Amino acid sequence: MQGYGGVVSFEVAGDIKATSDFIDRLRIPYIAPSLGGTESLIEQPAYFSYYDLSSEERQAIGIKDNLVRFALGIEDALDIIADLDASLQAVPKAVSARQAS
Repeated sequence: MQGYGGVVSFEVAGDIKATSDFIDRLRIPYIAPSLGGTESLIEQPAYFSYYDLSSEERQAIGIKDNLVRFALGIEDALDIIADLDASLQAVPKAVSARQAS
């Protein structure tokens, strides 16, 4: 993305708490429900936009508990990448049902 910003959505390999912890560990983006501005902003729709719905209701409309929306700002790209990488490294690795049995 050059010359403009962008919003990316992705899912963290974890549950609602692991996703929240991932966001809390980030140092660059501000946690905010708005995704506009010059600074990087991040939100977890399950807690912001759809907090009044149950997990099942959110799932039915395609909003997973581990969904993250990230509006990239004007910060240095390498700083943003390093911040995301450090926070993702701290997310506990998801255990598949096959490994658990």
